[in-house]
Amino acid sequence: MPGNTSNLVRSNVTTVNVDQIPGLNTLGISLVRIDYAPYGGQNPPHTHPRGTEILVVVQGTLYVGFVTSNPENRLITKILYPGDVFVFPIGLIHFQFNIGNTPAVAFAGLSSQNAGVITIASAVFGSNPPINPDVLTRAFQLEKNVVTHLQSLF
Repeated sequence: MPGNTSNLVRSNVTTVNVDQIPGLNTLGISLVRIDYAPYGGQNPPHTHPRGTEILVVVQGTLYVGFVTSNPENRLITKILYPGDVFVFPIGLIHFQFNIGNTPAVAFAGLSSQNAGVITIASAVFGSNPPINPDVLTRAFQLEKNVVTHLQSLF
């Protein structure tokens, strides 16, 4: 069933992992369905610390990518159409963004019964308790008021 995409990121991730199906325990697999609103629906930058992801687009057009690890930090991107497949290696920051004017749908298999997910902006600016703004000001080379504003959003 399509997920509700009326939220800030305009997407919905429906997860099928060991939490929903206990029989997946020790099998090293899980699945997600991602629904994206027309132009701008996104699965924001995130990482899966315990699994590689393979994504297949079934509807729409997605701009996808990942960033390689330090020190290179090279961005690898591709535009995907229905039937196209893309792999996001374990632990690397990656994203998907709907560049089409119609809804998009993709399915992803993950090489873990619970790959985990760390959404970068939420983790950095929405931690509980908050990370000291002085740390983030220096790390991101931003003004303190920008950091505190971003923290207030999460």
